Amino acid sequence: MAKKKSSKINNIRTFALSLLFIGFIIMYGGVFFREHKIVMTLFMLVGFLAIIGSTVVYFWIGMLSTKTVQVVCPNCNKTTKMLGKVDICMYCNEPLTLDPSLEGKEFDEKYNSKRNAKQ
Repeated sequence: MAKKKSSKINNIRTFALSLLFIGFIIMYGGVFFREHKIVMTLFMLVGFLAIIGSTVVYFWIGMLSTKTVQVVCPNCNKTTKMLGKVDICMYCNEPLTLDPSLEGKEFDEKYNSKRNAKQ
């Protein structure tokens, strides 16, 4: 089964949300070690660092999101944000591109890579 594609901004937000829940789970795991104060403290600190990391990622993608190019999707006519040369509409998963030479080609994330653009 193929993985459902999503826009890059939504992928990063999903990563930040999963990091937040992973932090909560790690901290909750520390409760099971109440008798061992060092281990419990270690779990709590690692979980707290994961939550702080999630906050940093959310802040970073928020700042990055303010600088992105906004385009109108030709399929659903909604305004969506693009990162890079190619991206997917946040609403209808339509492949979008800013490069006229890529129009009509199969969608591939590799078009955003500088290494593959030279070839």
